[in-house]
Amino acid sequence: MTLKSFAAFSRPRLWCAILLFGMGVQVFAMDRVSGANATLDTEPGARSAALGSATMAVDGDYLGLVSNPYQLSNIRYGWASFSHTAYFEDTQYDFASAALPLGEGQGLGISFARFGADDIPYIREGEPIPEGSDYNTLSYADWMFSVTFGRRILPRLDIGVGFHGLYREMDQTGWGFRGDAGLRYRVLDQFYLSGLLKGWTSSATTWESGEVEYSSPEFYLAASYSLPVSYLYGTLGLYWQSAGLFHHEARSLDFDTDEDSGGRLWDDPVDWLSGGRGGVEFTFDFGLSLRAGLSSFTTFQSVTAGAGLVIAKFLRVNYAFESHPVLSPVHRVSVSISPYLFSHPEKPTPVEHRVDPVRETVEQDVSVEAEEKSSPDPETAAPEGTVPDENPVQPEEGADESKESSDEVLYNAPAGGVYWEE
Repeated sequence: MTLKSFAAFSRPRLWCAILLFGMGVQVFAMDRVSGANATLDTEPGARSAALGSATMAVDGDYLGLVSNPYQLSNIRYGWASFSHTAYFEDTQYDFASAALPLGEGQGLGISFARFGADDIPYIREGEPIPEGSDYNTLSYADWMFSVTFGRRILPRLDIGVGFHGLYREMDQTGWGFRGDAGLRYRVLDQFYLSGLLKGWTSSATTWESGEVEYSSPEFYLAASYSLPVSYLYGTLGLYWQSAGLFHHEARSLDFDTDEDSGGRLWDDPVDWLSGGRGGVEFTFDFGLSLRAGLSSFTTFQSVTAGAGLVIAKFLRVNYAFESHPVLSPVHRVSVSISPYLFSHPEKPTPVEHRVDPVRETVEQDVSVEAEEKSSPDPETAAPEGTVPDENPVQPEEGADESKESSDEVLYNAPAGGVYWEE
């Protein structure tokens, strides 16, 4: 073999070796961290925040699409939602989302947010301290963009996926990415179980310096249950979201993470349950909702509370108060508007669907009762060849009519109880 032919034969192998070496260097250059792209986990919606940030269990809060994409399978109208949160030291969190139905049983969500602080004074190394307020200033911010999709694949099963991008402006710039996937199953008419695999693509961030950080996937569980309370003219809702299943995580909210590392479910079930969160909501029939919760079951200093009001069916206003054992309390406000409901009446509801007017939850239902009413009973049906009685016996006045159906049609709401239409 000549030197020229040997070089031609070895060149492809050489490039493959260089490529594999580069990939290996890239893999070993990645640093595994806890909470890469943690900004994506910050609660934006006031309703979910008032319920202890159990966002995975809350249906109809379209500001929580990052953690709850499968709720888009129930959307019937388009909604535009906005929220604003003022944290300590002038840190601001502004969030906007749009949720759109894509036909029966599926929907699309788009979200955009900025989390950061502006006009932070600083002094360059070696410079004298300026007099007065003549400081140099800088801004730190995370810009987030998210696309989510939800679809009903079975009458009792919904799925959802989301892809989230993050642009980071700090002492250096960086880009982050994460993909999530979740599902929700209706166990009973008003009892739901949900699961979310957060970071199934892994959650990675690449910095201007060339450093790459990533966090491994994590799985969460959630549940919701609603109970109608007729004598109070409303519905009671219970919401719960678990801690992560795969990894150890800090439980304490006072940042004493070196001594308090929470266990996994199979290591210590009680400790794992204490890392969860939850809330209680009572929704009156006229549109007012009162809420309370805990963002961590480890301490009552994480109490949350809030209220919401539905105005003319096209406008929802929510407020949340969040306490913390160390940091300052947080006040959160969010608004949701439906342009369709503002200019159009509500769409007619098919008989085979169940609707929750507060959360706009629509469910498929195999209408067995409708089929029974439409098909005659073989025991009571008139035999073939006989003439029906022209003067059937009418019930006497004052007789018990409780067994007869009235003009009121009852619906079972999956997260909002029972209500009626006349």
